Amino acid sequence: MAKIYLMCGKLCSGKSTRAEQLRREHRAVLLSVDEITLALFGQDAGENHDTYVERAEDYLYKKSLEILEVGIDVVMDRGFWTKAERDFAREFYGSRGISWEFVFIDISDEEWDRRIDKRNSDTEAGRIDAYYVDEGLRRKFDGIFQRPGDDEIMSSERS
Repeated sequence: MAKIYLMCGKLCSGKSTRAEQLRREHRAVLLSVDEITLALFGQDAGENHDTYVERAEDYLYKKSLEILEVGIDVVMDRGFWTKAERDFAREFYGSRGISWEFVFIDISDEEWDRRIDKRNSDTEAGRIDAYYVDEGLRRKFDGIFQRPGDDEIMSSERS
Protein backbone atom coordinates (compact mmCIF):
# COMPACT_ATOMS: atom_id res chain seq x y z
CA MET A 1 0.00 0.00 0.00
CA ALA A 2 1.16 3.52 -0.76
CA LYS A 3 2.30 5.91 1.95
CA ILE A 4 2.15 9.68 2.44
CA TYR A 5 5.08 11.68 3.79
CA LEU A 6 3.99 14.90 5.49
CA MET A 7 6.63 17.64 5.65
CA CYS A 8 6.61 19.58 8.92
CA GLY A 9 8.68 22.63 9.81
CA LYS A 10 8.92 26.39 9.60
CA LEU A 11 9.05 28.08 6.23
CA CYS A 12 12.61 28.18 4.88
CA SER A 13 13.63 25.26 7.08
CA GLY A 14 14.55 22.94 4.19
CA LYS A 15 11.24 21.12 3.80
CA SER A 16 11.10 21.46 0.03
CA THR A 17 14.67 20.23 -0.38
CA ARG A 18 13.97 17.18 1.80
CA ALA A 19 10.62 16.65 0.06
CA GLU A 20 12.40 16.47 -3.30
CA GLN A 21 14.85 13.92 -1.87
CA LEU A 22 11.96 11.81 -0.59
CA ARG A 23 10.21 12.10 -3.96
CA ARG A 24 13.25 10.64 -5.69
CA GLU A 25 13.94 7.98 -3.04
CA HIS A 26 10.37 6.66 -3.05
CA ARG A 27 9.42 7.43 -6.66
CA ALA A 28 6.62 9.49 -5.15
CA VAL A 29 4.47 12.34 -6.37
CA LEU A 30 5.31 15.66 -4.74
CA LEU A 31 2.34 17.89 -3.90
CA SER A 32 3.18 21.46 -2.90
CA VAL A 33 0.80 24.21 -1.83
CA ASP A 34 3.41 26.88 -2.63
CA GLU A 35 3.95 25.46 -6.11
CA ILE A 36 0.25 25.80 -6.90
CA THR A 37 -0.28 29.24 -5.39
CA LEU A 38 2.91 30.67 -6.91
CA ALA A 39 1.99 29.27 -10.34
CA LEU A 40 -1.47 30.82 -10.19
CA PHE A 41 -0.85 34.11 -8.38
CA GLY A 42 2.89 34.73 -8.19
CA GLN A 43 3.76 37.18 -5.43
CA ASP A 44 0.44 38.98 -6.00
CA ALA A 45 -2.15 37.02 -3.99
CA GLY A 46 -2.37 39.92 -1.53
CA GLU A 47 -5.06 39.77 1.14
CA ASN A 48 -6.56 36.66 -0.52
CA HIS A 49 -3.40 34.61 0.00
CA ASP A 50 -4.70 32.67 3.01
CA THR A 51 -7.94 31.84 1.17
CA TYR A 52 -6.01 30.60 -1.86
CA VAL A 53 -3.73 28.50 0.34
CA GLU A 54 -6.73 26.94 2.07
CA ARG A 55 -8.32 26.07 -1.28
CA ALA A 56 -5.05 24.60 -2.56
CA GLU A 57 -4.70 22.51 0.60
CA ASP A 58 -8.25 21.14 0.23
CA TYR A 59 -7.49 20.25 -3.38
CA LEU A 60 -4.21 18.53 -2.48
CA TYR A 61 -5.82 16.41 0.22
CA LYS A 62 -8.34 15.14 -2.35
CA LYS A 63 -5.70 14.68 -5.06
CA SER A 64 -3.42 12.81 -2.67
CA LEU A 65 -6.15 10.22 -2.10
CA GLU A 66 -6.43 9.59 -5.86
CA ILE A 67 -2.68 9.11 -6.16
CA LEU A 68 -2.39 6.91 -3.07
CA GLU A 69 -5.34 4.81 -4.26
CA VAL A 70 -3.41 3.72 -7.34
CA GLY A 71 -0.41 2.69 -5.25
CA ILE A 72 1.93 5.66 -5.62
CA ASP A 73 3.57 7.27 -2.59
CA VAL A 74 2.97 10.98 -2.01
CA VAL A 75 5.10 13.68 -0.40
CA MET A 76 2.98 16.58 0.89
CA ASP A 77 5.13 19.72 1.10
CA ARG A 78 2.91 21.89 3.24
CA GLY A 79 4.40 22.81 6.62
CA PHE A 80 1.86 21.47 9.14
CA TRP A 81 2.72 24.39 11.40
CA THR A 82 0.07 23.78 14.07
CA LYS A 83 -0.88 20.81 16.19
CA ALA A 84 -4.43 21.07 14.84
CA GLU A 85 -3.15 20.72 11.25
CA ARG A 86 -1.07 17.67 12.20
CA ASP A 87 -3.99 16.12 14.10
CA PHE A 88 -6.25 16.67 11.08
CA ALA A 89 -3.76 15.00 8.71
CA ARG A 90 -3.29 11.98 11.01
CA GLU A 91 -7.07 11.54 11.26
CA PHE A 92 -7.66 12.20 7.54
CA TYR A 93 -5.22 9.53 6.39
CA GLY A 94 -5.40 7.20 9.37
CA SER A 95 -9.18 6.89 9.21
CA ARG A 96 -8.80 5.73 5.58
CA GLY A 97 -6.20 3.09 6.45
CA ILE A 98 -3.42 5.04 4.73
CA SER A 99 0.13 4.85 6.09
CA TRP A 100 1.56 8.25 6.94
CA GLU A 101 4.80 9.66 8.26
CA PHE A 102 5.61 13.15 9.47
CA VAL A 103 9.07 14.36 8.48
CA PHE A 104 10.03 17.18 10.86
CA ILE A 105 12.76 19.57 9.77
CA ASP A 106 14.13 21.37 12.81
CA ILE A 107 16.62 24.24 12.61
CA SER A 108 17.98 26.83 15.01
CA ASP A 109 16.67 30.39 15.00
CA GLU A 110 20.04 31.61 13.69
CA GLU A 111 19.95 29.16 10.78
CA TRP A 112 16.32 30.09 10.09
CA ASP A 113 17.24 33.77 9.81
CA ARG A 114 20.15 32.92 7.50
CA ARG A 115 17.95 30.79 5.24
CA ILE A 116 15.25 33.45 5.03
CA ASP A 117 17.85 36.03 4.02
CA LYS A 118 19.29 33.68 1.38
CA ARG A 119 15.87 32.81 0.02
CA ASN A 120 14.91 36.48 -0.21
CA SER A 121 18.15 37.26 -2.04
CA ASP A 122 17.61 34.35 -4.46
CA THR A 123 13.96 35.36 -4.99
CA GLU A 124 14.85 38.98 -5.73
CA ALA A 125 17.57 37.89 -8.17
CA GLY A 126 15.15 35.55 -9.98
CA ARG A 127 17.21 32.43 -9.15
CA ILE A 128 14.24 30.72 -7.49
CA ASP A 129 10.47 30.96 -7.64
CA ALA A 130 9.49 31.31 -4.00
CA TYR A 131 7.67 33.70 -1.72
CA TYR A 132 9.63 36.69 -0.50
CA VAL A 133 9.54 36.69 3.30
CA ASP A 134 9.40 40.23 4.67
CA GLU A 135 9.67 41.04 8.38
CA GLY A 136 5.88 40.94 8.84
CA LEU A 137 5.59 37.51 7.26
CA ARG A 138 8.57 36.28 9.26
CA ARG A 139 6.92 37.37 12.53
CA LYS A 140 3.55 35.93 11.46
CA PHE A 141 4.97 32.47 10.81
CA ASP A 142 7.19 32.52 13.87
CA GLY A 143 4.03 33.18 15.91
CA ILE A 144 1.99 30.49 14.16
CA PHE A 145 4.48 27.62 14.29
CA GLN A 146 3.93 25.12 17.09
CA ARG A 147 6.89 22.82 17.53
CA PRO A 148 5.61 19.24 17.41
CA GLY A 149 6.00 17.00 20.41
CA ASP A 150 7.75 13.65 20.12
CA ASP A 151 4.36 11.96 20.24
CA GLU A 152 3.31 13.84 17.08
CA ILE A 153 6.28 13.10 14.85
CA MET A 154 5.89 9.46 14.19
CA SER A 155 4.56 7.22 11.51
CA SER A 156 1.64 4.92 11.05
CA GLU A 157 2.62 1.70 9.36
CA ARG A 158 -0.10 -0.38 7.83
CA SER A 159 0.27 -3.78 6.21
